Amino acid sequence: MRQPAPSARAATSSAPGTVGDVRRANLARVLSVIATAGDDQRLSRADIAQVSQLTKASVSSLVADLLAAGLVIEIGVHRDGERGRPSVGLVLNPARCVMGMEINVDYIAAGLVDLNGKLLAHEILPRTNHRSTASEVLGALGELSQGLQGAARAQGLMILGGGLAVPGLVNEEQFTVLQAPNLGWEGQDLDVAALLPEPKTRFRLFNEANASALAQQHLMDARDCDFLFVSGEVGIGGGLIIDGELFVGPQGHAGELGHVVIAPDGKACSCGGRGCLETVAGQEAILAAANLGSAADRISRQERMSQLCQALETGAEPAVGAVAGAGKSLGIAVASAMRLYSVSTVVFGGHFAALEQWLRPAMEAGLQAHAPSIAGQARLLCSPLGQTSALAGAARSVVGDLLEAPHLLVD
Repeated sequence: MRQPAPSARAATSSAPGTVGDVRRANLARVLSVIATAGDDQRLSRADIAQVSQLTKASVSSLVADLLAAGLVIEIGVHRDGERGRPSVGLVLNPARCVMGMEINVDYIAAGLVDLNGKLLAHEILPRTNHRSTASEVLGALGELSQGLQGAARAQGLMILGGGLAVPGLVNEEQFTVLQAPNLGWEGQDLDVAALLPEPKTRFRLFNEANASALAQQHLMDARDCDFLFVSGEVGIGGGLIIDGELFVGPQGHAGELGHVVIAPDGKACSCGGRGCLETVAGQEAILAAANLGSAADRISRQERMSQLCQALETGAEPAVGAVAGAGKSLGIAVASAMRLYSVSTVVFGGHFAALEQWLRPAMEAGLQAHAPSIAGQARLLCSPLGQTSALAGAARSVVGDLLEAPHLLVD
């Protein structure tokens, strides 16, 4: 199934069709008109009434609520028509933002995104999270969050909500990580209250690859309403966008490309299976095949990835062979995914984007060998978002929630 609209999940005290429901819908309608205006447009109340097809009196009342909630501000002056009298423009409040956060195997990250979806600031902190308890990791993330909250206050920014992305299967409604093999977590309930303690903030939990796909969606053009985002870290995740919406499947776990079986008799995988794509093309798998140590070594994974790139630059083996093997397997998995999901655009993030020039030839060869009928139409792109993709996607999704249901802050 497609992920339901956040506003559809929001509980209301009014029965459907009441005056309260109509006002809430109109509040969202007015805010949507303001939010979707071009960067150089400052719509007046009269402009909004014309676009929304609401009366000027209704728009004025609704705008008053949005101003009181701090979601919009009045700015500048423009003239209604060549001879019209001057009127005040309305824009989303640049002093309101949402915090996005990410827990991954060897780092935590947090950042601030404004109501227009712009990343204002972010911080990435290396940290070994594998086998750490959820409370230990959330404690470290809470400290990182508090630092950003302080920076936000110093800049006059107010945080309206937050989103957290983790590399595993999640139950968003209960803030539970169902399974995150690379963290060593299973059935972990997350106490997220300390991450953003403000009582009116909205908070959501995401799978990391799904959050990254949502962030990437903001960069895609109109022809890419369907695409698969492939996230490359220690694990490999997939986020699927269909008809412009995140597709999560009946259990909410669609897109787990890292656990597509590539070699039935291959290596054991952290998921409990065998021969998964992750065992060949995950970061640790590539580094091990390139003879660049293991997770048990004192040298960090970032340093080992840097060593891998240096070896690739000089054409040294076994680094070249390790990346080529990963690329071939990735091409096979992508061929299966493209046939299964009927998408022609695939976007690669994480180490797949960083290793693109060495991965791509073998990946394209694997795709051509196993799906020649669709290889010619495939669009294989690399994401420019780097390690900010998951936190940005989580934050932008919460921004979308607030824009679709502003009554959560107005009521």
